[in-house]
Amino acid sequence: MAIQENPNKELVAAAMVPLVLSILTQQENYGYEIIRQVRELSGGKLDLAEGTLYPVLRKLEQRGLVESFWQTAQNDRHRKYYRLKEQGRETLAAERTHWNLVNQLLQHLWTPNPSLT
Repeated sequence: MAIQENPNKELVAAAMVPLVLSILTQQENYGYEIIRQVRELSGGKLDLAEGTLYPVLRKLEQRGLVESFWQTAQNDRHRKYYRLKEQGRETLAAERTHWNLVNQLLQHLWTPNPSLT
């Protein structure tokens, strides 16, 4: 079986909420810039489509985790920016705990047992 270079879509979908919330902890941002940051931070291995990101941003806004506002950029383009709200920070803290638990479990399961080798 060939190893996939890029994460599968289900894994990416599951990680979207903590991924977006984590990026927004650094600064308020607009969609395309969030996509660019994900691509850069992943070394090009994770390239989000706009059709993947914008529904997540809308859902986060509906849940009260982020808020959006329009701002004019230096090139006179209007962009919709997103800002993390306090409830988003709290949700991210819970998400971090859950993802760390899953990561620890997988690391434990994937570490060879020295007594069996």
